[in-house]
Formats: sequence, C-alpha cells, structure tokens
Amino acid sequence: MSDLKQRILQAVQPDLAAIETALSANLNPHLDLVRDVAGHIVFSGGKRLRPLLMVLSARVCGYAGDYDKTFSTALEYLHAATLLHDDLVDGAALRRGKPAAHLKYGSSVAVLVGDFLLARALSVSAATGSAKIVRLLAELTEQMSQGEVHQLMRKGDVRLTENEYFDVIRRKTAVLFETACRVSAVLADAPEERESALAAYGYNLGMAFQIADDLMDYTAATPELGKEIGADLREGKLTLPLIHALGHAPAADREWMVAVVQNPGFTADDFHRLVDRLRRFGSIRYAETAAEGFIATAKSALAGFPPSAPLATMLDIADYALHRRV
Repeated sequence: MSDLKQRILQAVQPDLAAIETALSANLNPHLDLVRDVAGHIVFSGGKRLRPLLMVLSARVCGYAGDYDKTFSTALEYLHAATLLHDDLVDGAALRRGKPAAHLKYGSSVAVLVGDFLLARALSVSAATGSAKIVRLLAELTEQMSQGEVHQLMRKGDVRLTENEYFDVIRRKTAVLFETACRVSAVLADAPEERESALAAYGYNLGMAFQIADDLMDYTAATPELGKEIGADLREGKLTLPLIHALGHAPAADREWMVAVVQNPGFTADDFHRLVDRLRRFGSIRYAETAAEGFIATAKSALAGFPPSAPLATMLDIADYALHRRV
C-alpha cells in the first residue's frame, strides 16, 4: 500500500498544491480570529480527498475551464464546517492529532466559524453561475445535517440496526463524496450518463471510506488515528463492527458489550477485550467485506470512461481508501 500511496501522491502533487493555494486565497475572512479558527481546521493536515476527487472527476469529463481548483475549495470548506460542528456536538478532544477547535477557541466561536465556512462554500459555488450546482451543494448540506441529527438521536443505542447505520453514513459522508464527483460533471457540462456514473463512484467510495474510518477506531493506534483510541465508542457512536457483534454474540458476551457501550468511562483494558470479541465474532472482517463490496461497485461505475491518467488515479484512490491506515 505504500507504493500505491506514493503513486497517487506523485500523480496528484501539482493538483494538491493548486488546491492548497486556492484554499488560502479564497478563505478571505474579515476578522483575524475567523482566519485563525478556520485555518486550525482547514490547514490541520487533511488529505484534501474531496476537492481532489472533484478536480479529477472534472478532468475525466474533459473540463477545460479554469475554475476547477477554486470551486473544489467549496467541498473542503463545507467538510471543515461539519468537522467543527461535529467535534463540538461529540465533545471530541482531538482532531487530526491537535486539540479540537472548540477547546482551543471556545464553543461559540467554533460554531460561528463553522457557519462562516458553510456560507463561504455556497459563495464559491454560486460563482460558477450554475443554479444546479448551488442546489446540489444546498441539498448536500441538508443531508449531512440530517445524518448528524440521526446519529445524535441514536447515540449509545444498542438497538441501532445495520440499515440505520448505513443511512447515517450515507448522509454524513457518502453524499459529500457523491456530490464532489457529480458537480464536476455539471461544471464540465458532461452528459447525464457521465454525471450518474461519477455520482455512483463517489457514493460507493464514500460508503467504503466511512466504514474503513470507523474500523480504524478499533484497529489503529492513537498517533495514526489523530484522536483517542475508542473515541467513537466513547462518544456513543455504534458502527458496523460493533452492530454486527451485538447481533451475533452469545448472550453473556452481548450483555458485557452492552455494559461497555453504556459506560463512556470504560478502561483501556475493557476496550482491548471488546476488540478481541469483535475479531472472534468475525465482526472486523464483516465490516472489511462490506467496504470491499462498495469499492468494487465504485470502480465498476467508472467502466464507461476511456482510459486516462486521471481515471487511473481515481481507481487507485478507491483501492487505497480500503486499506489506508490514516
């Protein structure tokens, strides 16, 4: 996977540099505090995957304009806004290995800067002159908000079903990937079938990406994860491995796991014992298999595009999303 990561980085380095420049140039707040807080989340080491997918998708559609890098910042500003709000709602202590913004700057400032970033994303999208693009970004924001509310409503609920989990991650994550790829086709004035194909790629990639991300809460170390081990569980988030285990464990094991889920003060030893059970009941592998299925579907959605360097990179990104460690 190290070779694959290097191949991806080598292919996209000029685009990543241009996206980084555009993110700084288009932030443009009037207050230094807003820039500081926005910079704390926007420039804290994110992978820029969503804006990169937008640029690559535009390229495979033959986009020849000069607004793709600027427009891609809308996706990153929107994503950063959701992270500011999510960390506050979840009471998260760390984000990408740094103190969460609400702890460093205060809750009120974090909320308001998140609002600024949402508005900035819509301003950047409006500059395309496309009512459809603005509508897609607005619908995306609605979907993501509802996903977070749904997750909050079922916080710590051991009755959460697999279907509900998939609905939450669809709204929280997959629709952002889906829209990043779909709006590129709109920007490029591509045919409907290409728009639909790119949307399918983005949606399935996003589903797999979130499942893989959730898995890392149980399989990665804190320095890799950029947040505390077991943070998702401590925040009451039930993800696919745990949902599967709760549905397949013997009664005594299930009772013990429920007690851990309902105790946010669980110990490190409790957590390691829980992970052992997830492995024993095949729940880690079950989630991995689900992610693999979404990746296979994502890659098949691109079958109708002619071979190209951007297309090859998008296929590589799909493979890497499955096995990344950070």
